[in-house]
Amino acid sequence: MTLDATRRTVLLATGGATAALVAGCGDGDSGGSGQDQDSGAASASAGQVLARTSEIPVGGGKIFTAEKIVVTQPAKDDFKAFSAVCTHAGCTVAAVADGTINCPCHKSEFRIADGSVVAGPAPSPLPAREITVADGSITLA
Repeated sequence: MTLDATRRTVLLATGGATAALVAGCGDGDSGGSGQDQDSGAASASAGQVLARTSEIPVGGGKIFTAEKIVVTQPAKDDFKAFSAVCTHAGCTVAAVADGTINCPCHKSEFRIADGSVVAGPAPSPLPAREITVADGSITLA
């Protein structure tokens, strides 16, 4: 076997192992692993009440894991909603703290005001979701 053939074999074997590792990173299991390969599509339906406004802290937010939505309140009575699916590897974000929405998988952080990337490997902001705020309730639009 030549040196070129050996290199090709190693590269092919390494590439296959890398693909297997990447596939194992996002297995689509949303059973508490924090990972989800959903593209950000909603699991919730329009008109569904997500929360009372009093449940969303000013300067913070709340994650609705089943619905794959995070609702924030950057300033008093200013409510925002975003996909809770990180734009890096499809993990579900896990915390809202200190003005950011945080992904546990690779430490991406997003601003609570507009979903833009603050830190981490995420390539793009969290997509905005439409909500309606009326009579103290936050509802999916």
